[in-house]
Amino acid sequence: MASPTEIPNIRIITVSGRIASGSTTLAEHLAQKLNWRHLEGGEIFWEAVRKKMGLAEKDTNLRPDEEDKLFDARLRDILKEEKHIVLETKLAAFNAQGIDGIFKILVLCERAGVDQPQIRIDRLINRDNIGVEEAKEEVLHREMSDIEKWRRLYANNDPNWVYWEGKYYDLAINTYDKNSEQTFQTALTALGTS
Repeated sequence: MASPTEIPNIRIITVSGRIASGSTTLAEHLAQKLNWRHLEGGEIFWEAVRKKMGLAEKDTNLRPDEEDKLFDARLRDILKEEKHIVLETKLAAFNAQGIDGIFKILVLCERAGVDQPQIRIDRLINRDNIGVEEAKEEVLHREMSDIEKWRRLYANNDPNWVYWEGKYYDLAINTYDKNSEQTFQTALTALGTS
């Protein structure tokens, strides 16, 4: 197996994005190119909780707050201690604030600064081969459920707080007018590894 690519001053790359914005594809491509481990937070940590409680993926609001706090504490430990990881999860950059060696990427799908949920819904339908209603439920309901919970837990119920606010990131990539290869190349250029 090839050695991981070393990037000066960067141990971990976080990739965050709204549902079906392109964050998973980017994280997978970066991990493969750099020979780093791709760690998808929700898949690893939430799956056990979800199954234990018999919850659907969209039922964020039914998950106990303590589980969110434990999840974020585990994320912070990884962010402080690990290296050669592409960490993909929505709150990765938010949790990485003040930790050295982290390059934080945001993936959006916006036109003129406005989110394009219909494009994200279409992408989800095509990617996961699911119906329109299921995709709408995922993109609209689950996302709002996540945001409402995190505003309560981490932002004193600030109705304007969102994890995709630019101040948390080193790079924002808009996939509205970029395909996955262009998105990937944009990230590599910013990382100095193209």
